[in-house]
Amino acid sequence: MLSDMDIAQTVPLKNIDEIAGALGLTSKEIDHYGDYKAKIRYSTMDRLAGNPFGKLILVSAITPTPAGEGKTTVSIGLSQALNRLKQKSIVALREPSLGPVFGIKGGAAGGGYSQVLPMEDINLHFTGDFHAITTANNTLAALIDNHVYYDNDLKLDPRRISWRRVLDVNDRMLRKIVIGLGGSKQGFPREDGFDITPASEIMAILCLSNNMDELKERIGKITVGFTYDGEPVQVKQYGYEGAIAALLKDALKPNIVQTTENTPAFVHGGPFANIAQGANSILATKTALRLCDYVVTEAGFGFDLGAEKFFDLVCKYGGFCTNAVVLVATVRALKMHGGAKLKDISAPNPKAVEAGLVNLSKHLENIHKFGMKSVVAVNRFPTDTEEELQIIVEFVKANYFDVGVVDFHAKGGEGGLELASKVIGLVDKDICQYHGLYDWNSPVKDKIFTVASEIYGAQKVDYTADAKADLKKINKYGFDKLPICIAKTQKSLSDNPELIGRPKDFLVTVREILIASGAGFLIPITGEIMRMPGLPKHPSAETIDVESDGNISGLF
Repeated sequence: MLSDMDIAQTVPLKNIDEIAGALGLTSKEIDHYGDYKAKIRYSTMDRLAGNPFGKLILVSAITPTPAGEGKTTVSIGLSQALNRLKQKSIVALREPSLGPVFGIKGGAAGGGYSQVLPMEDINLHFTGDFHAITTANNTLAALIDNHVYYDNDLKLDPRRISWRRVLDVNDRMLRKIVIGLGGSKQGFPREDGFDITPASEIMAILCLSNNMDELKERIGKITVGFTYDGEPVQVKQYGYEGAIAALLKDALKPNIVQTTENTPAFVHGGPFANIAQGANSILATKTALRLCDYVVTEAGFGFDLGAEKFFDLVCKYGGFCTNAVVLVATVRALKMHGGAKLKDISAPNPKAVEAGLVNLSKHLENIHKFGMKSVVAVNRFPTDTEEELQIIVEFVKANYFDVGVVDFHAKGGEGGLELASKVIGLVDKDICQYHGLYDWNSPVKDKIFTVASEIYGAQKVDYTADAKADLKKINKYGFDKLPICIAKTQKSLSDNPELIGRPKDFLVTVREILIASGAGFLIPITGEIMRMPGLPKHPSAETIDVESDGNISGLF
């Protein structure tokens, strides 16, 4: 059986000019990063601004297993299938983080015959976007500390600086550190810590900005901490927003590559879905929508996390409409939600599949709450039995949703032609019925309860003393009209990762509420959310190598 790397290295890639040309772009409208990667120029996006939008298809999933359910593979495969049916389609995805690539999950460029290529580049340094975001974030941190060191005109309290440094590496040793040691000439000692780059507010800002002017404006609105008197301090008070935006000049441009079937792919940005919005950039999505008939994009983790944020944040800030949802379900995830142990989910167990259908049922209910049409994609794995697959298909049909079994990993676009046809029929000539879940102007507690009760199924939301104090600050300084981006475990519909299936009558506890005023949302923190992951006992780095000819091996 060929590995993802083996398949990727046997695919004849087309020159990026040919990929762009199929979309009506000339070689002078893109910035080349070698033969197979490019960025869309600002002038090109300006030229396309008057083009009508195509249809937008969001791929989401049920509550996943730790290894994921192949949502990226389905997104890529569906776009390839649409092109096989003579529809003009682009897939728009997030960029992988280096942390998971070298950690437990491996790469995030799809799999099998549904990958974005060149996968080695995309999974490693790509076009340097993550490094630019890391540098911008840390430059801001250095500027803030420098200002406090010299005169601190704004009276920023060093104990209340909230802006943390980032690094795109899984490194548990950096979660909590002390900086500024070595005497007065080295700065002022204080507690600090690193987040991983996808958790940076700069990442969220880049992916939510419609243009360079908006990027600078959002950077200026970042709240970096509070004064001794408790007043918020923002970047625009220092005047640093222009310098930080300059570091992101190229990173803001969407990247264009191709899939294993030479379907155009926009791979841009990569915010976490359990701390930020979990979707690729607005600029990439809007540019793609102006270039083709169907754009297939994905939202991170399950529908309760990525898709909710996509509808309530990304669509509204981007000013575009989603036409339909493809919900990915797998036999193995349903077995887990039916009580099977993770080590046993590859073994046949129809009863566990049936018991786990309650999780799928809740996600199907949630889709309707955004006015969405949907089709379920049952992503086939080699260990699935026909009996297990049929249980899911019959359940979905009984709930009045359309369904298709797909195998994009083994067959590429051909493995989901039926699904692609159903997607076309679902949205063809249809007026978009999308709507958000809550009014941004509602009180913060109301917004949190709406998401927790309607999407998660919670009975009540409780607040710690710290969260209540955060609410007072938020209301006092006018941040209460911002939408919310709840940080929650991806392992459960609840905030408790141990509650599988469809938890009921549970309590969600908000521990604190962070102000991401530059990104334009509040982050209620529930449970233990890790913003700097650690490496497993046997990380993927153990299998990655580079040959004498420069070819990478061991990526998956």
